[in-house]
Amino acid sequence: MTEKYLSGRVAVITGSTSGIGLGIARALAGAGAGIMLNGFGEAAAIEALRKEIAGTGVPCAYNGADMSKPADIAGLIEAATRELGKADILVNNAGIQYVAPVGEFPAERWDAIIAINLSAAFHASQAVMAQMRARNWGRIINIASAHGLVASANKSAYVAAKHGIIGLTKVIALETAKTGITCNAICPGWVLTPLVQKQIDDVASRDNISVAKAKDLLVLEKQPSGEFATPEQIGALAAFLCTEHADQIRGASLPVDGGWTAQ
Repeated sequence: MTEKYLSGRVAVITGSTSGIGLGIARALAGAGAGIMLNGFGEAAAIEALRKEIAGTGVPCAYNGADMSKPADIAGLIEAATRELGKADILVNNAGIQYVAPVGEFPAERWDAIIAINLSAAFHASQAVMAQMRARNWGRIINIASAHGLVASANKSAYVAAKHGIIGLTKVIALETAKTGITCNAICPGWVLTPLVQKQIDDVASRDNISVAKAKDLLVLEKQPSGEFATPEQIGALAAFLCTEHADQIRGASLPVDGGWTAQ
């Protein structure tokens, strides 16, 4: 297997302008895949990321589809097909978070989290399925979470969405079992991303402790290793799932969580 084993493939990665999604985009680009970036952020910063990835020698485009809108999601796949030629690999990564007890959880926040963290993966998978079937090759990688396997208090919408992602992954895997298309879920534990950094900052502010102390408390509460996973580690696993060696990994939920779900 050569270093550029994904040369000629095209990957669409939702929520890939930062964090885990960007780590996956860089890993797949490093393996030779063309990249369709998606996500929010400052235009200049996104263009810098696009140029950085294109500078590695692969085609790279950006589409600002709002993953809460099914029409935008269909447009994202259409844009990848039009601008990069096709969509071989779909990574459903976009996600948001909100924390509150069920009795106080705003209904609009529930709806937004379900839309972006769960429904978007369905809409994107549906939009890409016909061309994957036509080529008899495809990879759908859903970024779930340790919270797709276990729960935590005050995260009802996130936990429900991520459990749903695990179920969706299994169904797609079964429906494509006799094809060259695979569907799997990666279940990260704590990964130091902007989303998690905000939670750390909130804990530090709430409890009047240092950011470093809040970081240690947050990780060790769940993750026995006491260490964050990295976007690069998640990216490397996603890249492996795109290889021929992963042809028979189907419908799996793969934790990268420092032992969190082993407890």
